[in-house]
Amino acid sequence: MKDVSNAYEALIAHDRETQALAQIAGRLGWDQETMMPRGAAPQRAEEMGALEHVIHARRTDPRVGEWLAAIDESTLDQVGRAHLRHIRRSFERKTRIPAALAGELARVTSEAQGQWAEARAADDFQAFKPVLENILSLKREEAEALADGGDLYDALLDDYEPGATGAELQAMFDALRPRLVALRDACMGAAHQPETLTGQFDPQKQMRLARELARAFGYDMSHGRLDKAVHPFSSGSGLDVRITTRTSEDDPFNCFYSTIHEVGHACYEQNIDRAYLMSPLGQGVSMGVHESQSRIYENQLGRSAAFTGWLHGRMTEVFGPLSVADSQDFFGAVNKLHPGYIRTEADEVQYNLHVMLRFDLERQMLSGDLAVADLEEAWNTRFEADFGVAVDKPSNGCLQDVHWSVGLIGYFPTYSLGNVYAGCLNEALRADMPDLDDKLVAGEAAAVTTWLSDKVQRHGGLYEPKQVIEQATGKQVSVEPLLDYLEAKFGAIYRL
Repeated sequence: MKDVSNAYEALIAHDRETQALAQIAGRLGWDQETMMPRGAAPQRAEEMGALEHVIHARRTDPRVGEWLAAIDESTLDQVGRAHLRHIRRSFERKTRIPAALAGELARVTSEAQGQWAEARAADDFQAFKPVLENILSLKREEAEALADGGDLYDALLDDYEPGATGAELQAMFDALRPRLVALRDACMGAAHQPETLTGQFDPQKQMRLARELARAFGYDMSHGRLDKAVHPFSSGSGLDVRITTRTSEDDPFNCFYSTIHEVGHACYEQNIDRAYLMSPLGQGVSMGVHESQSRIYENQLGRSAAFTGWLHGRMTEVFGPLSVADSQDFFGAVNKLHPGYIRTEADEVQYNLHVMLRFDLERQMLSGDLAVADLEEAWNTRFEADFGVAVDKPSNGCLQDVHWSVGLIGYFPTYSLGNVYAGCLNEALRADMPDLDDKLVAGEAAAVTTWLSDKVQRHGGLYEPKQVIEQATGKQVSVEPLLDYLEAKFGAIYRL
């Protein structure tokens, strides 16, 4: 096998079929969250487990190692070397995980999604506790296989943000926390407080406007669709990228900004160079970079004074006169700080504080320092200390997020890393496009997001995560642009 002259071509052909199967698995996951009958969950778990067995076998096929060994990288161009980097990283990680464990994780986490949803609806953490204990046990086993004696959390984190470490993220959070807490306290205690939008907003009208917003930000509906789910998400890549949102009759911002957020993820996938389709480069390079796109779409662009002015006009046309009549007051209403329980509904100032809580708790659970049986109490105690509000029920506490139920340990900190990346990108974007607000005030967000497509999205997995951001901005990654942006924006809103 080592003498095969077309090792690279054979490797890429093999990987393309594996990518296709992974896309099918993703489509099954999308269906499970949107269309699948509730009673089908046990069968779907078996289907997902069986498919994962096949995908795992392909990713750990001994021929992959032989092809990698036979290829002379000096004969490859930049794209070819990037293909090898991703395939080698995947092969080395996957070959450390026993096939039986990979299949069991897929089966258990698929079934756990429905169990989590039922426990959340019933506000019954005890019903979900044994499920989470099983998932933690399996993830710890996976981490031990990957870590090779190293840090267990870092081993799992590498799936979502290659090259990042828990220690680096802890340093990032330590740099963010003091200024975020000080800004939060100043805003909450300010004499001027923004108005709150009140009223009832027809869910069907919300969905129609959500589709308009998706198109305004450049989402290609001919290669995607917008549906409703309990927890909004984006799924797929290339020619089939689907998004979901949710509606609440008394909170249309939940629908609109969940949609814009997921559009950021989806546009990243849709705008990757089509030459990378169905290859290791055909997806976003990391969850941190992915989150940078969703957060800059949602916050720096979607919640800007310029764009909210346009949104105020459209909402008035769709729903009639609003309780907040002035567009500048509406900007304040969109960005108003509130002591809410839910991470996905948190304002920009407090969002990262929600992530820090999860980051600390999941590290403690993985290490064994925190038993799952003690999670609910630990969550509630930490939440009240951080936010000054007592958690009233599990669905507002440790059962609010789907992530742990599907085994995504190490995923949460990438949300904050994405916010930091978005701060860096926003600084560079505004320097390059001094007329940015003129476009946003006319609802022309797609014209603005072309910059992001060119600087970030089209590259897919060609570069390493941090390299993507530093090439786009011409600067090293820092928390300062995000903190400076937040202090300037909310200082103006609250007249600090």
